[in-house]
Amino acid sequence: MIKAEHLTKNFGDFKALNDISFEIKPGEIVGLLGPNGAGKTTTLRILTGFFTPTLGQVKYDNLDIVEDSLKIRQKIGFLPENNPLYEDLKVKEYLSYAGEMHNLAKDKLKEAVNKVIETCGLKDRQNQEISTLSKGFRQRVGLAQALIHDPEILILDEPTEGLDPNQRIEIRDLIKKIGQQKTVILSSHVLSEVEATCNRVLIINQGKIVASGTPEELKSQSATQTKIYLKAEGPLDKMVDAIKKLDGVEKIFNAKAEGNIVSIEIETDSNKELRKPLVQLLLDNNWQLLEINKQEKSLEDIFVKLTKKL
Repeated sequence: MIKAEHLTKNFGDFKALNDISFEIKPGEIVGLLGPNGAGKTTTLRILTGFFTPTLGQVKYDNLDIVEDSLKIRQKIGFLPENNPLYEDLKVKEYLSYAGEMHNLAKDKLKEAVNKVIETCGLKDRQNQEISTLSKGFRQRVGLAQALIHDPEILILDEPTEGLDPNQRIEIRDLIKKIGQQKTVILSSHVLSEVEATCNRVLIINQGKIVASGTPEELKSQSATQTKIYLKAEGPLDKMVDAIKKLDGVEKIFNAKAEGNIVSIEIETDSNKELRKPLVQLLLDNNWQLLEINKQEKSLEDIFVKLTKKL
């Protein structure tokens, strides 16, 4: 169990973190989600013992991050955002060096290196110089060094930053695989990555936690409105006027026509089911329905709502 209580971090007059508290249970994959400058990296650096909080404390079970820093660091594997690597070394050489830095015994070092090479999909690259690797494989090497000492907890700062879509999927799947056996804490401002990877999210903005829960819980808590996409054949102006009169319709936007084909997005009260009334309206007016679907509120909608600048 990781328990952070009333964490505050000041850099001179700037308050990077402002009295935040949270708990992380063993086996969770937790995402810190927030815009750039929100306090995500500062939080992770406090969790790793790299920064000391101005106020507050972090406990790993009965260990304190300040008083028991070395013991806690032995439990943690860390991949920083810039992923520093010794590029003139080959993959296997670098991982052996990383294992030595963690004081792995020589009789266990070879086994540990082979294990992380297998876990991170580096078998075909183990004898390749790091400088020649793609960004995706460099991230895999970074993950491998974070895992070399078999830590209980993996902390990752923007692990998919700068990767192309295919590489993002590969690293995301690898993190989910690792998360089956370890506690994982990662930061990101990429909403799709957090939603696809994490089973709990902490949204942080301007040094404060503004929401916490599973992606589904966050959507449910904020779901006061629903969007319906409608495509039909008929006159645009008459159709819009008729839809506006339906009880529960709050806003119509992106209404447009291509010839006689009309597409409309409708924002509705989430407590009212309007698909049936909309279909009946079209039937009553002899307008041909082509498509209708209800669009659930996305994590992006929640994120924008909670982190927009006032």
